[in-house]
Amino acid sequence: MSGASPDSRSAPGGDAAAGTLRPSLALIEAVEVRRIALGAAVILALTLWLFWRFFAAQFRHAVEHQADWGHTLVIPLIAGYFVYFSRDRLLAKPFKTTWIGFVPIVIGGAWYMFCWLGPLAVRHHNLQGAGLTLTLFGVALLFCGFRAMLFLWFPLLYLCVFGQTISERAMNLVTFPMQDITARGSHIFLNLIMIDTDRTGNILYIWSDGEAKPLNIAEACSGMRMLMAFMALGVAMAFTGLRHWWQRIALVAMGIPTAIFVNILRVATLAVLSMFDTDFAAGDFHTFIGLLWLVPAFLIYLGILWTLRRLVIEDDTQGSGPAAVKVEGTVTG
Repeated sequence: MSGASPDSRSAPGGDAAAGTLRPSLALIEAVEVRRIALGAAVILALTLWLFWRFFAAQFRHAVEHQADWGHTLVIPLIAGYFVYFSRDRLLAKPFKTTWIGFVPIVIGGAWYMFCWLGPLAVRHHNLQGAGLTLTLFGVALLFCGFRAMLFLWFPLLYLCVFGQTISERAMNLVTFPMQDITARGSHIFLNLIMIDTDRTGNILYIWSDGEAKPLNIAEACSGMRMLMAFMALGVAMAFTGLRHWWQRIALVAMGIPTAIFVNILRVATLAVLSMFDTDFAAGDFHTFIGLLWLVPAFLIYLGILWTLRRLVIEDDTQGSGPAAVKVEGTVTG
């Protein structure tokens, strides 16, 4: 009679069953991953096919009007970096398919088709973009789940808001007031630096050798396009460079006066150059001056970011407990 225990007699059989079960589970998981990957490829291909007309129009806007909307070409790269920036928290737990994501996909696709083929009043680039936005959120929700959307909603929103051109009708609501601000600011600044200047509406008259040379502050000189680029840049810098929400909001908000101030300096530069040759205030040279002023504008924005960081002292010190204590205060000296 064997002295082996019942546990020892059953162990080999149990190990064999477990060994058989593990490959089976691995095979099931591999098949499931392939199915999800195939489904994702099909959904993304259909999305690209459905919205191809919108993508082509957006690319054409960005290429044909680079000075105004060229920044939209790099917005997808920045949004992708946001996802990479949050990769550790995003991948901390596996994604979970959420079939409710089909709801915004269907609604977004239907809305886009309505804005594409419907009445002329709704055939609008930004209204079509709203359908694309809803569809992209649905795709992300479908394949990544609700938890992942805690980290994906911001990159997706950033992509959809700043990655498309804004219609002239919507732009004019802000463009006209900014034209007036730019004209008034340039007029004051030029007189402060001892350049005799008069203003009539949005036209500046720069006096040189007894002759008044007009400089029209057109819609393109309002600074609205620069403001859009600054808002996109400010949101990106705030998300990656600052920890507190009040700092982020402050940095984005400071993009408005910064863009206006730099635009006033840009117009003042064109006014000074027009005293020597009026051709300097038009054409490619006009565009070159605008691009040139983006460099100091970016440095000013970096200075604002640095100041906001210095307003908060963050010191992680080890106390008596296991957790570090965060001490925050304002710089007083």
